[in-house]
Amino acid sequence: MLGTFQHSHLRIEVNANHEHIQASLVQPSQFRRWLWPQQFSQGLPGKIHSGLSFNSYLGPVEIHHDVKQVDDHSLYMVLSGGIDGFHEWYWGDQWVQSRLEGVSALPLNLGQSLAMARLRQFLQQSDL
Repeated sequence: MLGTFQHSHLRIEVNANHEHIQASLVQPSQFRRWLWPQQFSQGLPGKIHSGLSFNSYLGPVEIHHDVKQVDDHSLYMVLSGGIDGFHEWYWGDQWVQSRLEGVSALPLNLGQSLAMARLRQFLQQSDL
């Protein structure tokens, strides 16, 4: 993989309980809405689960996701392709935290900051 090692850790407060945050992160019908312009593989189940593999696309860049763990308050995925590394999510009532590390030519901190801002906006506007 070409690129540089990057890491970003962000935690934000949101106006949502942990069930709404969880739905936004593990239900493809929800995360497709706030992670635009990122596109995702077709045929994803209603809820992602441990052992699931899928691809996302940011323009011509393909990122492969291997879901290693998902539970009521966390999600951990190993990434390869456009990002070689991992993405962890943790959440509770009124907060969400994201940790992204990997080698990539993409500006990971900028992308993560934009995604977190869009998630906050989505949770404020959504009636999940």
